[in-house]
Amino acid sequence: MYRQTTWEKELIFEKSKQGRIGFLETDLSEEENEIFDQVIQTIPTDLIRNKPLELPELSELDVVRHYTRLSQMNYGVDSGFYPLGSCTMKYNPKICDLVTSYPEVQNIHPYQDQNSIQGCLQIIYELSKWLAELSGMNKVTLQPAAGAHGEYTGVMIIRKYHEIKKNLSKKLEIIVPDSAHGTNPATATMCGFKTVVIPSNEKGCVDLEALQSAVSDQTAGMMLTNPNTLGVFESNIKEIIDIIHEVDGLAYYDGANFNAIMGKVRPGDMGFDIVHFNLHKTFATPHGGGGPGAGPVGVVERLKHYLPVPTVDYSPEKDEYFFQYDHPYSIGKVRSYFGNFSIILRAYAYILRLGKEGLQSVSEMAVLNANYLKSITQKIRGFSVPYRENSFCMHEFVLSARTLGKETDICANDIAKFLLDHGYHPPTIYFPLIIPEALMIEPTETEPKEMLDGYKEILKKVSDYAYSGKRDIILESPKNTSVGLIDDVKAARNPILSYRMLKKNRS
Repeated sequence: MYRQTTWEKELIFEKSKQGRIGFLETDLSEEENEIFDQVIQTIPTDLIRNKPLELPELSELDVVRHYTRLSQMNYGVDSGFYPLGSCTMKYNPKICDLVTSYPEVQNIHPYQDQNSIQGCLQIIYELSKWLAELSGMNKVTLQPAAGAHGEYTGVMIIRKYHEIKKNLSKKLEIIVPDSAHGTNPATATMCGFKTVVIPSNEKGCVDLEALQSAVSDQTAGMMLTNPNTLGVFESNIKEIIDIIHEVDGLAYYDGANFNAIMGKVRPGDMGFDIVHFNLHKTFATPHGGGGPGAGPVGVVERLKHYLPVPTVDYSPEKDEYFFQYDHPYSIGKVRSYFGNFSIILRAYAYILRLGKEGLQSVSEMAVLNANYLKSITQKIRGFSVPYRENSFCMHEFVLSARTLGKETDICANDIAKFLLDHGYHPPTIYFPLIIPEALMIEPTETEPKEMLDGYKEILKKVSDYAYSGKRDIILESPKNTSVGLIDDVKAARNPILSYRMLKKNRS
């Protein structure tokens, strides 16, 4: 039986004891004091605190135990199965973490002269080239710090493209399918476009007639994931791209599901103009908890001068790598410096270790695992796989608990909490919105068969309990986790997100 570690729920502020310290101050030399005073004088007076920062007073032991215990109450890919659909929560090889701990990496600074960081620039340059080759793009920037940030960069390139052509005043719309990731319409809106949503057809793909009807002279571009969030490959992708290109729109590829197609097919060959990657998904770098992430963006040749500056290029004559600012239509910088280098380095090590054939094998195993798990879970009473019941999926699939809900009143949310109680992370639930009681499952290539079989057995147990009149056992979950059953509605309506909010709530 699974039991998650549980410790006291005290916040670190509540453990504070006045006068307790975790370090010993050292006296500054006369020279150091002078430098300190000079620095203070450069800070505007309105930015200087008039009272000490309110931090908890703790010993080193207090701090270490507090965060160690928090880590024991957490759940991640190192703890167990994490099939969060469209998030590609695969195992992150520790060798990729190791290379980022080397002093040569830890002790560099982005303000160093480019002659002193040639090795780092070589890594950025080569990774950019590899991503371009994998995607069929011409040039890639590594600046964006997350997948959504990559989306923003890509859509800003669409905006800039139409601005340069002096038709931005009429290019007002971005098309997205109804199965799109939520960040797609959000990004389009942030970049000043109106979002036009088109429906899926009976196969779970873009409805070509609806697309043709939606496209007009106002269409600036389309954002599309392929395979899509249903785990379905858009077989009419060439026709879709042609429709967009006919009105001078640009086709944007959301790389969230790139893990399914490495070495098999390239977005550039499908006709896409812009691609974003999630290094923290496809290329096994850590993600979650807000970062750090990396969302590189690649473009076809005619758009290469729209990329953020600088990119990194190589001069054969001088045998050196250098920052390239000669991009006359650049959208400008999208973050400070040149990208999250520690994440870039992890992805570089991952690709270098696997090679071309290894990356292809990654996608093959990801698709195989998804199809195996789909085949054994869709047979469970109360569950079904809309759009893919009698055909193969790609790297993920969406299981629907609609029948289970109608016949037993057990919903996807109840199933998710029951899974937690048995040591498995739930899949993405209630997404995509076009499938009722959705459980979007992505097992990734790193999980063994016995883990998939175990997951299926827990889903079967849900069905058995629900149909045998023992639904109360399901509804009691989770009771084996560090945090038990919570009031979802209260948590959504009255979130307490900081210690200040907690104190106010208690007063």
